[in-house]
Amino acid sequence: MSFAALPSVDVTALPADALLIDVREDDEWAAGHAEGALHVPMSDFVARFGEVSEAADGRTAYVVCKAGGRSAQVTQYLVQQGVDAVNVEGGMMAWDGAGRPLVSEGGSSPAVL
Repeated sequence: MSFAALPSVDVTALPADALLIDVREDDEWAAGHAEGALHVPMSDFVARFGEVSEAADGRTAYVVCKAGGRSAQVTQYLVQQGVDAVNVEGGMMAWDGAGRPLVSEGGSSPAVL
């Protein structure tokens, strides 16, 4: 499957109750992320696949990174594993650009790294 054939969604079309899986690394997550997202860094993804498939449990998993490249790779992996997964186009940069809320760890002003 090519990345062009991957299921994808614009950030503005995400369902309000979407299962959002953020695959960015720890420093990126700490700086700013969507509240309620599941953080599974791409570098840990295969090892933590069970956690992701349990969270999905028949739901669509919306995968996000900074700009859409890493999440496309993870989405492709999930689809190959039989998980209903969708890549979030433009990633957290698009999320922030669309004015969607961000939270950070440690109380600093949230930002997308």
